[in-house]
Amino acid sequence: MKVYHKSSCITCKKTISEIERASADIEKRDFFKDPFSESELKKIIQMTGKKPIEMIRKRDKMYKELDLENNKKTDSQIIKLMVKHPGLILRPITIIKNKAFVGKVDKKKLK
Repeated sequence: MKVYHKSSCITCKKTISEIERASADIEKRDFFKDPFSESELKKIIQMTGKKPIEMIRKRDKMYKELDLENNKKTDSQIIKLMVKHPGLILRPITIIKNKAFVGKVDKKKLK
């Protein structure tokens, strides 16, 4: 199991400690210190079954600065922005087998 997170993110910390409590084997990566490549992020987004725009954090200041609400972008433009500004990526991202879950993870999925 892999968890992509931000060290200072409270939701990320809670998710990681829940997974550790479930004594699951966990591989952690802070994607602010070790950023995603474009192809890596594309693959993760595919694993979630979501569109890139659904993976955007609307509370991030870059969301407002780039006016993403009114500024329609293609999927590939959105992915490029997410790689450039990792704060735009919803987190944490938990990968279990071939599925990726975003945000808080349901404990049932950990088994």
